[in-house]
Amino acid sequence: MAKKVLSLLLASHPGPTVVVTVIAALLGLGLGYPPGRLVVLALAILCGQLSIGWSNDWLDAARDRAVERSDKPAARGDVSVSVVRAAAFVALGAALLLTLPLGLGALAAHVVAIAGGWAYNLGLKATVYSWVPFAVSFGILPAIATLGQEQPALPQSWVYAAGGLLGVAAHVTNVLPDLEDDARTGISGLPHRLGPRVSGLLAFAALAAATLLITFGPGLPVRPLLIAGLVIGLGAAVAGVVLLFRRTPTRLLMQLIMTCAIVDVAMLALAGQSVTV
Repeated sequence: MAKKVLSLLLASHPGPTVVVTVIAALLGLGLGYPPGRLVVLALAILCGQLSIGWSNDWLDAARDRAVERSDKPAARGDVSVSVVRAAAFVALGAALLLTLPLGLGALAAHVVAIAGGWAYNLGLKATVYSWVPFAVSFGILPAIATLGQEQPALPQSWVYAAGGLLGVAAHVTNVLPDLEDDARTGISGLPHRLGPRVSGLLAFAALAAATLLITFGPGLPVRPLLIAGLVIGLGAAVAGVVLLFRRTPTRLLMQLIMTCAIVDVAMLALAGQSVTV
């Protein structure tokens, strides 16, 4: 039983799931959420990300089996596809119920964010618009936190832009290691059409642009903590380009992007910067 539970958890894409949950929690912390409300926000985002991760492994099980993906529990048969499918819908329901106490605005934003992830899994990943769900879902993520405050507010425009750019970077670096396997199973998203080098350059350019926006967003005073985040973000972008040209793309590139996303948001929260209108 414990092995089945572990396999189910591994099928949820735990790395990205945890990272996005931490980002949302940091946003809530920076916005001054009281502890109880902060826990509700984090749990709601966690369940939403679990639903996206599980729906991905459920919908991709046959494809993953065809290319012998050893990192996919459902494809290996460690957990049944029907269980993963059921978990995706249970997590989806839990995400919506948990978001409801944060207000209708936060709920609407979370519905859009989750819909983006599911739309990608349901087929947009195989089109030239594969980047759109990531841009939309990451872009609107801060709005869940800002609208979930006791006094709801919309994020500033640069916040949407920075989130969207980080989403594009995450999408590209996530699929780069799988380009050949994807091609064998009929997947041809934007990175597949651009090729690994051009796609990789796009990803790290997006990371650099997002970091610059977070540091110098309109109306933000320049503070030492944000400058530290800028140095880390731009350094990561340079390191990513070097890795891109020196070796075959691996999951390390996405880990680099997601780590920088946490750093960027942490710097913003610790500097006490306002992300709302």
